[in-house]
Amino acid sequence: MPEATLRTPTPSGPRFIVLEGGEGSGKSTQARALHRRLCRQGIASLLTRDPGGTELGKKAERWLKRSKDVPPQTELLLFTAARSLLTADVIRPALKAGTTVVSDRYAPSSVAYQGYGRGINLSTVAEANRLATGGLHPDLVILLDVLPEIGLDRKSRGAWDRFHEENLAFHRKVRQGYLETARAEPHCWMVVDATLPRPVTFATLWMRVAQIVSGLHPAQL
Repeated sequence: MPEATLRTPTPSGPRFIVLEGGEGSGKSTQARALHRRLCRQGIASLLTRDPGGTELGKKAERWLKRSKDVPPQTELLLFTAARSLLTADVIRPALKAGTTVVSDRYAPSSVAYQGYGRGINLSTVAEANRLATGGLHPDLVILLDVLPEIGLDRKSRGAWDRFHEENLAFHRKVRQGYLETARAEPHCWMVVDATLPRPVTFATLWMRVAQIVSGLHPAQL
């Protein structure tokens, strides 16, 4: 179940914040830290995960990570099907209730992984994302950027994971996809150097988040 804390909504209204990045970028750690900080500040906040924020999403994620020889189109359709349910059942209701949503991945992941990484036409990925999200866009996407060589080296070796086992060329294309998308949409993307110490990385992203969730300077929070 999503981790949620319901409190009085902020005067500026709820925000939808997404953390993105390649393997080993630390986005999940930073997403949890951001959720905790928002809660401590008395800001209604919900933490979720794409695709694993629903039971269907968890099943799709497990199957996709552990299966071999999955066609790229099948991969895209399963991720966007899970995203559709996550958007409809978790994200939109939370925003409507006045709760700021922090999501570990969202639609930009499909652009980077299935578009740039797998080579699916970007217009096809965009249309699949549009159908899945109903046109819902994040207020802010935080890209935790790290060279694939560094990120992959950080990953602990657990159960076999098809995405972790992809070659370096694949992960370089994924990173390229993220960076090109961020450059094309500077108004809603923030790129953070994920090789910095974790507290420094968090302080950097918090500067931007604090401004959009409250309209206050971070020092005032």
